[in-house]
Amino acid sequence: MTMFRRLAWFATGLALIVIVAGAWVRLTDAGLGCPDWPGCYGMVTWPKTPEHIETATSAFTEFSASRAVDSGKAFREMAHRYIATLLGFLILVMAVMAWRNRSDPPQPVALASALLALVIFQGILGMWTVTLLLKPAIVTAHLAGGMATFSLLFWLSLKVTSKGSAAPSLPARAEHRWIWLGFAVVVVQILLGGWVSTNYAALACPDFPTCTGSWWPRTDFSEGFRLWRGVGVDYEGGVLDQPARVAIHLAHRLWALVVIGVLGWLFARLVRVEDLRRPAAVMLVVLAVQVALGIYNVVGALPLPNAVAHNGVAALLLASLIFLLHRSRRPIA
Repeated sequence: MTMFRRLAWFATGLALIVIVAGAWVRLTDAGLGCPDWPGCYGMVTWPKTPEHIETATSAFTEFSASRAVDSGKAFREMAHRYIATLLGFLILVMAVMAWRNRSDPPQPVALASALLALVIFQGILGMWTVTLLLKPAIVTAHLAGGMATFSLLFWLSLKVTSKGSAAPSLPARAEHRWIWLGFAVVVVQILLGGWVSTNYAALACPDFPTCTGSWWPRTDFSEGFRLWRGVGVDYEGGVLDQPARVAIHLAHRLWALVVIGVLGWLFARLVRVEDLRRPAAVMLVVLAVQVALGIYNVVGALPLPNAVAHNGVAALLLASLIFLLHRSRRPIA
């Protein structure tokens, strides 16, 4: 179990790196740095030399007609794939280990198997992200899958680490359902943030707290939240008009107020419970950092390090709530 526990924690950290790397790829417009999958312009690596670029241009004439072969973007896309592949391999190893040790009662076989199924589906979503030309519904689902992988790995790591630890107190257990509420509102906000990013709406409102100088500018929510469009559309750079992008951006801002309100209220409850006080304080600090990053994304015109950090801290906020859920869960008989 010691080796399994070490692998679980290492995979959890690697999953966070994959999320941050995915944000880096998306925010540098490298999502279509490679037009094929799993290789890149038919290569195991990526086109690095002028000869490679010329060969790639000739082999993918239809794709290169609309965009030049960019070695830097191709590298970023492939780096993300390499790290994600390593994560998938680690999860496979963990699933095999769990199955081989299934006679050991503390061994979480079902969770390890679910993670393997999830990471396989993530690979399929990664392929569709490229082949469907960055369709927002697929890219957002890919982000959600990455967050789910990280969350389940973190839960698995906590589970195999806390074997034999004391059961939570009755006051802590009483807060469990309210922590689920906080977790749910954060998940919704992450999905809205993914929708903002995949529809290139991060700067639809370039000012704060107003939007284009108005408290309620012209919006088009029906078009902004239309989940599926025709296949074959190239979504790089976005296809929505300004009112639709404003609607998406405003939805993310407004739900942020819900998140702040719910988590602030949750902190006020948890701070009275001794064994939840410190993790609740961590949750509040992470929330404050996330809000500050979100505001600076707007007023700073989406600086790359800040925008990438906004994705990573979203995962950490999710992790803080998962830790609280784990700390307050009822012991299984």
